[in-house]
Amino acid sequence: MWLTVRSIASLLVGVSIMFLGQGLLGTLLGVNLAGTDLPSTVSGLVMSGYFLGLVLGSLFAIHIIRGVGHIRAFSALASIFSAAALTHAYFNDPILWGVLRVIAGFCMAGLLMCTESWLNEKATRETRGTVLSLYMIATYLPQGLAQFLLQVGETTSFVLYALVSILMSMALVPVALTRMPGPALPTPRRFGIVRLFQISPTGVMGCLGSGLALGAFYGVGPLFARNMGLDLSSTAAFMSAVILGGLVLQWPLGWISDRFDRRPVIIVVSLAMAATSAGLVALAMGDLLDMSDWASVLGLLGLAALFGALASTLYPLAIALANDWIDPQDLVPASGGLLLAYSVGAVAGPIIASVLMDLMGPSGLFVLVVGVGVVVAAFTWMRLMVRESVPMEEQAPVQMVPRMTAVAYTMLPDDEEDGQLCFDFDAPPDPANDAPTDEAVQAA
Repeated sequence: MWLTVRSIASLLVGVSIMFLGQGLLGTLLGVNLAGTDLPSTVSGLVMSGYFLGLVLGSLFAIHIIRGVGHIRAFSALASIFSAAALTHAYFNDPILWGVLRVIAGFCMAGLLMCTESWLNEKATRETRGTVLSLYMIATYLPQGLAQFLLQVGETTSFVLYALVSILMSMALVPVALTRMPGPALPTPRRFGIVRLFQISPTGVMGCLGSGLALGAFYGVGPLFARNMGLDLSSTAAFMSAVILGGLVLQWPLGWISDRFDRRPVIIVVSLAMAATSAGLVALAMGDLLDMSDWASVLGLLGLAALFGALASTLYPLAIALANDWIDPQDLVPASGGLLLAYSVGAVAGPIIASVLMDLMGPSGLFVLVVGVGVVVAAFTWMRLMVRESVPMEEQAPVQMVPRMTAVAYTMLPDDEEDGQLCFDFDAPPDPANDAPTDEAVQAA
């Protein structure tokens, strides 16, 4: 495994720094929007722009990469993201901020497309599960830690925006100095949503519900925290608890789902997410949160972490359920379609949640999530009554999967390979992935 880690270390370092900047910028903007007199709906519209940019980037950034190459595309997109981050500090206009969020999302989709195609090139048959696991850790962990960078300076000052710009610029260094050639990008091919819904209605509904819940949280979670009376450090802890909680249950629930019918597992996860969100609604509506009481604060953070764990698990469970009904050669294009269903939910989530927050106060965010959990559970139960499940021996294992671009799905190990979190320290390197040739260096 050490040889595998060494071969992708520079990419993972670059990704980690990049997500430090991205995670800090998203929460910083949410906190600053919460400090204005703007309606929550305006904040939701601004923050949903990032997810719209991700959708557009996943569709069109591939043409930029093919036109100029991976390294040039990565450098250009990271520079544009860095400039967009700094621009927020000079203009306090929600319309411009919304445009900048779309730009940031588009750039992030392209950056991740470059990174994931490089990682796929370096992964061998023996190490694909390990590489994807390390990549997931390199995206989740920095986002969680980035929340505490909010306390480096005043949220309305130039300092934090400059820090985001510095981090995005530093993320360039490991990639710009790499000697790896630019790998071939897969030909974009997706199943239409209608076709996917015909094959696996529950899979599509689960992805859409996960997008609604997580998009709403990432978009207006900081607004919820500030309106609840949390100070800056508590807001950072709240956001970090949800993000890092997303890593906790994915493997255990995936293990359970591989041994039982997936749809009852999805029902339990959806209802548990709804129940956890109902607890957060009770805290908000009942004015039960006492910032001077450690037990009250820890209760909030515990519910936040559990929400993050359940909401983040719903997506891979839905992907696995859909994959049980899809031919193996169609898994990657189908995953792209399921990712699009998630993205549609992520764009709509902040908008719907912010409208509810204007009507109901901060509890509106998790009122939405309660509704999402109940609807997904009810829909899955209905499908359970009308369609038999795939036999256990024919189920593919659940995999932790990213929610950014479909390129990473090409790294998923198949049934005969070691899965994720199966770290083999003695796995031999692939000679083809050792030091590049002179021709490869020139091609890069």
